[in-house]
Amino acid sequence: MGMDLSTLLAVEENGGKFYNHGTPGNAMEILQGYGMNLVRLRIWNDPFDEKGTSYGAGGCDIETVLALAKRAKRLGIGWLLDFHYSDFWADPGKQWVPKAWRGMNALELEQAIYDYTTEVLDRCGKEDVVPQMVAVGNELSNGFLWPLGQLPHGGSWKRLLEKKQSRSAVINEQSPGVVANEQSRKDVVEDQSQSNGMDEEREISPEGVRLSDAYKNVAAFVNAGIRAVRDFEARMNAGMKGGNLYSAAEPDLQDPEMSSADGAKPDSAKTGACKLPVMIHLDAGGDNELYRRWFDHYFANGGEDFEYIGLSYYPFWHGTLDKLQYNMNDIARRYGKKLIMAEVSMGFTMEDYASYERLMPSERKGMATKPDAVARVPYPMTPQGQADFMRDAIEVVRQVPDGLGCGFIYWEPAWIPVPNVGWANAASCEYIHDPGLYGNEWANQALFDYEGNALPALGVIGKYARK
Repeated sequence: MGMDLSTLLAVEENGGKFYNHGTPGNAMEILQGYGMNLVRLRIWNDPFDEKGTSYGAGGCDIETVLALAKRAKRLGIGWLLDFHYSDFWADPGKQWVPKAWRGMNALELEQAIYDYTTEVLDRCGKEDVVPQMVAVGNELSNGFLWPLGQLPHGGSWKRLLEKKQSRSAVINEQSPGVVANEQSRKDVVEDQSQSNGMDEEREISPEGVRLSDAYKNVAAFVNAGIRAVRDFEARMNAGMKGGNLYSAAEPDLQDPEMSSADGAKPDSAKTGACKLPVMIHLDAGGDNELYRRWFDHYFANGGEDFEYIGLSYYPFWHGTLDKLQYNMNDIARRYGKKLIMAEVSMGFTMEDYASYERLMPSERKGMATKPDAVARVPYPMTPQGQADFMRDAIEVVRQVPDGLGCGFIYWEPAWIPVPNVGWANAASCEYIHDPGLYGNEWANQALFDYEGNALPALGVIGKYARK
């Protein structure tokens, strides 16, 4: 049972308080009490502008990550290190090359990935907080390190460009900037369409990258990250002395007794070896065509072995739970990898939280759960609806064949609405050329209400943790 707590320090620093049945407590400890045995933390390369101003959204620099990882270790909780390979958010709608890597060719980017991954893991080793799992990239559905590693949404540049051209006239007639930004988000989250079978050698991106080369680059970039993890693992094993090494034992997200910050799985205990599993993570968990296309191309282009496939699944964007079940079952059989629902959440209300953020209406982006998307979800946006959804989502994972469904990670359950902790700020919006709407988009999907009180969905999660 995992939780992404990347914004937790920022929430606490800006006044966020948490309660369990009215009793004040630390959010990480409260979540641990409901079965959380893994904390997921994202890391951004250089999330600061030239003046040293943080890009916000939790900070997510190495110091923040280490502080949260150390807190998890003190509680006996393992953690997952989620490399974005960007200075700010990386997801299917944006995969910005870090500022320091701009202008690099594909081979140079490979080396940069290897060096940076090595640098971060070495720092974790020196600080005695080696993670229990590493995600090489975040939501790589459309590739990463654009444009050299950019893959077209839906598998075809030609159709994607035709779709954007057909919409551009409508967008241009409306309010520029904000509307265009919202439309781009819809482009990302709508169901992926079947590839039109065009020759990938001839299909070229707007930046002039052949689709066949983009697939090769993505595989090479991921390989560079995996090699850095394997080499770090080898160095750790070569340098182990008398059990003084912080163990990176592989976690079992469905069994709290088998996953702790210092505990080793049986194989690790026998060999004394450090094992650091790797995850490759896509979004749109209900889109089977995407997963088959992506991983078939990855392996066809020499993709190196790894342990886990991570899937994001948000019910208002990614189809039905039946589609998620079909996809998880299919890729479990097709690739033989362990599966984790690496991001999941569900709303508990549609009540606005503007008063908590203290932003002007013109400054707020508002909640991500727009009414048209919510209308497609067969669960009410209520505390009980959230609890029922989590019960059914966990059952999907449990039903994956051959025991390959290994758990879930709830995304940002403690991102309650407080001032100064939105998805972006002025510095980061300037960096990504965004029109500048700030605020928390996720507060109505946390596992604590706006006042920080634990919600019933945690009770459901806790029951499964005890099974």
